Amino acid sequence: MDRYHWGSLAVQDRVGVRELAEHVGRSIGAGIRDVAAAFLAQQPHLVVGAADGAGRLWASLLTGAPGFVRATGPGRIAVSGGLPDGDPLAGALATPGTRVGTISLDPRTRRRMRLNGTLEAAPGGFAVEAEQVFANCPKYLQKREPLELAAEGAGVVWRGDALTPAQERAVRAADTFFVATTAEDGADASHRGGLPGFVEVLSPGELAWPDYAGNAMFLTLGNLAADPRAGLLFPDWETGAVLQLSGRAETEFGAGGERRVRFRVESVVESLHPGRLLWSTPEYSPANPPLPLPLPLPLPLPQSQSQSQSVSVPQPQSQ
Repeated sequence: MDRYHWGSLAVQDRVGVRELAEHVGRSIGAGIRDVAAAFLAQQPHLVVGAADGAGRLWASLLTGAPGFVRATGPGRIAVSGGLPDGDPLAGALATPGTRVGTISLDPRTRRRMRLNGTLEAAPGGFAVEAEQVFANCPKYLQKREPLELAAEGAGVVWRGDALTPAQERAVRAADTFFVATTAEDGADASHRGGLPGFVEVLSPGELAWPDYAGNAMFLTLGNLAADPRAGLLFPDWETGAVLQLSGRAETEFGAGGERRVRFRVESVVESLHPGRLLWSTPEYSPANPPLPLPLPLPLPLPQSQSQSQSVSVPQPQSQ
């Protein structure tokens, strides 16, 4: 099995982690082990990334009672139910052959599992024939506890092509989001986390976030090198609201090895559906890097100088 396509290999080479990536990549398989099957059966939600009928990439959130996602074979999962009406991926998840990336994340234990493959039809939902299955480390995952199900919701409450001021505030306050990407070998869904403010809103149509050190695979950045389409999902853990963005992203590499992803918004969907699981306020991951300090504001001039038209500058004395 080819674990990496050319995009991921190119990023690994640029960062200088090809050997490490080869070692870590041995954890990627096509089979679902018993411990992974047990983990999936305990989860109340699943993030799915895919392209819609127009080719736009999205990440969507499915919610259900534990057991709604289950392994039905050594390389296959079944998902009961579907997406709420109006979700941009509702059509894609009803179409056999759709390439999907999934990630199941448990905020209670800071564990996560990714499974990528091809969608199949199944009674009462859909199934995914696995092509890549692997776990990730708990870095940058915030710890939360489930509280209750949201009893009310208005469905899709906003569609547009740029962020509203309220949505900008929600993005700046986020400590977690999910990103869907794709390449010739299929779709992928991954997690990004940090302290609130780690996602910058550069304008209503553009975001940026740092690419923190991870497992050296560079599956997400590799996909973006091959195909700039991306879908972002910002869940509001405490209200059940979901903000979905579709657009294009590119990676900026700094001279010191730092990396930043810039995302250009093309479409926005905001939803508030009943039945979403509400979670507690977070216990932030100890791995979250500190945010950069803002640049200091210039000190004001003394009152007597600020009111004058000119300021006398002492001249150097001759030696």
